[in-house]
This record gives sequence, C-alpha cells and structure tokens, in this order.
Amino acid sequence: MGNLSTPRSVQKLQKALHAKAKAEPGFRFYALYDKIYREDILAYAYARCRSNKGAPGVDRQDFADVEEYGVERWLGELALALRKESYRPDPIRRVFIPKANGKLRPLGISTLKDRVCMTAAMLVLEPIFEADLPPELYAYRPKRSAQQAVVEVEERMFRGRPDVVDADLSDYFGSIPHAELLKSVARRVVDRRILHLIKQWLECSVEETDDRGRKKRTTEARDTRRGIPQGSPVSPLLANLYMRRFVLAWKKLGLDQRLGSCIVIYADDLVILCGQGKADEALLWMRKIMGKLQLTVNEEKTRVCRIPEEKFDFLGYTFGRMYSARTGKARMGYRPSKQSIKRMVRQIHALTAKAMVWQETTALVCKLNRMLRGWANYFNVGTVSRAYRALDSYTSMRLRRWLRTKHKIRRSGYKDYPDSYLYENLNLVRLSRLGFDVSWVKA
Repeated sequence: MGNLSTPRSVQKLQKALHAKAKAEPGFRFYALYDKIYREDILAYAYARCRSNKGAPGVDRQDFADVEEYGVERWLGELALALRKESYRPDPIRRVFIPKANGKLRPLGISTLKDRVCMTAAMLVLEPIFEADLPPELYAYRPKRSAQQAVVEVEERMFRGRPDVVDADLSDYFGSIPHAELLKSVARRVVDRRILHLIKQWLECSVEETDDRGRKKRTTEARDTRRGIPQGSPVSPLLANLYMRRFVLAWKKLGLDQRLGSCIVIYADDLVILCGQGKADEALLWMRKIMGKLQLTVNEEKTRVCRIPEEKFDFLGYTFGRMYSARTGKARMGYRPSKQSIKRMVRQIHALTAKAMVWQETTALVCKLNRMLRGWANYFNVGTVSRAYRALDSYTSMRLRRWLRTKHKIRRSGYKDYPDSYLYENLNLVRLSRLGFDVSWVKA
C-alpha cells in the first residue's frame, strides 16, 4: 500500500480489539457491527481500496466515478445503508487469469462498494482473529511473509526433519464449507449482523461473460454452500481462519510430538516436515484430517519427499542437496526453482520481442528494471547468485537483440551495445552486482 498509514483512531480500535482477544481466548465479541460504518473506518477502507487500484465490478463503477460523485457523499450513503441494514452486496464479476502451469485461475471482482465494505469489516475483524491464528500460518498476516515461511522450512530441515510431505489441496478456496467456516467465525464473533454480512458475501452470485459477450449469472456458492471468492478483501482472513482448524486438529491429536513434525502453511501451499521415517504416517493423518474438514487432497501433486536423496518445491523455491560452486561440496539448501526462473525468462522474452520495438528504449528498460526488481524482492533469501547471473545474462542478450532490431543493425555481438552501455548509459538493473542486501530489495 505504499506510504498509506493507518489513522490513529483506527489503530487505537485495532489495538484494543487485539489486546482483548489475546488476553481472553474465550471472549466472544457481541457488538462490532457499528464499528464497520464508523466514518474513520470507512474512509480508511476506501483509501486502502484506492491504493490497491483494481478493476470495476459488475456495475462498472471505478474510483474516478466515485470522486466525481463526491467521496464523502458516497461513503455517507454506504454508511447509512449499513446502519439501516439495507446494504446488499452485488454479484461478483468473474474473470480468469493464467496460472504458472498454463491453466486458468478464477478471480472474483467485487464492486467498489462491496470491496470498501469488506475492507472495513476486515479492519475490525482481523485484529481479533490474528490473536488466535497459529504461527504455522504465514500468508496474509501482519509482519509475516512467504520468505519467512521458506526460511522456516530450511531451519526445520536442518533440525532433523528430513522427511517431507509436500501437499497440495484441490481448489481450497472453492471447497471451504460455509456452515463450518461460519462456526469458526462465531466462536469469537456473535454479532448476528456481522455474521449475516459474511454469509451474504459468501453466497454472492457470480457473473461471467462468454466469448460472444453474453453475460450469465450463477448461484453456485449459495447452492453448494461452499467456497469463498478469490480476490475479495474478505477471502484471505477467512481462508486462514478455516486452515487454523487443520493445525489445531494436528496438535490436538499430538501428531507434532509423536511424529516430530512441523507444519508450514502459506495460503493453500502446505508442507509437513517430519522426523526420519515418519512422513508416510503423516501423509495418512493429513488425508484423514482434511477429509474431516471436507477438503480434498490432490493426490497427483501430493507426495512424500526424503531429503537429501530427493528435492521438493515450495513457494517458488527448490529445497534439497546443493553443491558449492567454489568447493564442489554438498550441502542442504534452497534456491529459486527452475520453473520460477523459466517464468521470468518468458516474461523478459515477451517484453523484448520484435513486436515491441515501437517502445522508447528508456520506457522498455524501465519496465525490465521494474520486473527484475520485483523478482529479486521476492527471491532474496537462499542461494540466489546463480539465478541472478542467469537472468542478467538472458536480459542483456535479449536487450541487445531488441536494440539491434529497433535500430536496424544487422551485425551481432557486443560491439554496438557492450555491457557498459546497457548498465551505465541505459541504467539496466544488474542483479548479480546489486546483491540482495540493498535497500530496494527490502522495500
């Protein structure tokens, strides 16, 4: 969210809610609904949605429309609808975005009104449930990240957990049962108006547009009573809240002690690190618990991996035995996976294609730099130097080829565009020189 800071009044409320929830694990919150339509909460919720940008929903209303209408007036009308309990969410516009494996992932786009309302609810609810979420969950949480999850996996492997269950769930977000999820919410929040709001969001109809431009609305979520819409502000917290059940069940059965196991979860990505020879039993228990939770294990992608003989991928990294480039000695470690590097190569290739020579050189380099920095911002832990060098080499080769095409230079080689020109004149980012301890990587 850039430099967007939380207003003091909102911080004060969140700290009070979190402190109460942390101090009294059995406390149930009865009166929260009025906090959602507080002027400061709604204004900050709008500012967060504004900073995140995002496409319009089914009503096609965007931020420019709201600002032309008047933000205070628009928020005032939303607050009134919430106060009178006349607010009703609009259908969700569904689009499909490509996944890394070539398949399509459904993404739900709520209307701006609904996004602001959901964000306001999350500002109130997140501090409460954050007090209950176990440390095994790393996604969508304050001061937690995918990199921390990756580092935790490596540390656990070093501490004598060489057997790993590399698990995958089939359509986790789309499979969560509404009734059980709402029980998880009601364990802490018994304000019926809050529960009704969440139920409405879960049961929203979905609008899709086919190849001919025809719109079709379905009520699958309401009919099956399953699934939370990916892409909505409410989804991350609810997904964590339901996955909490798995972690609690694992510990209640004493499997962490009996199997010497440690769970690391990021959204629907899950690994269980176990003591030697315990992974097969852990896999059986994982299947059993997930079945009780009405979730489906993807058997094709779920496997047992024994380190150091085998390797596994998690959150874009490959874990296993690696060899030092200087000494040739073997060691345990992790590095950006081949698939992660290949995806980046494809993006660089597309950006520097012949069809893109219409761009200004400075504009193209700016896009490349933004892409490279973004990649290094994520891949800034583990053994990254080899991946950095590979991307540097590929990017410079593609940029030279693009420059020769743009300026109609037929000869090849480095003479016309040497490294000094690319990195000093055009200011192309060089990952292997910058390293991963500089300010922009940490930003």
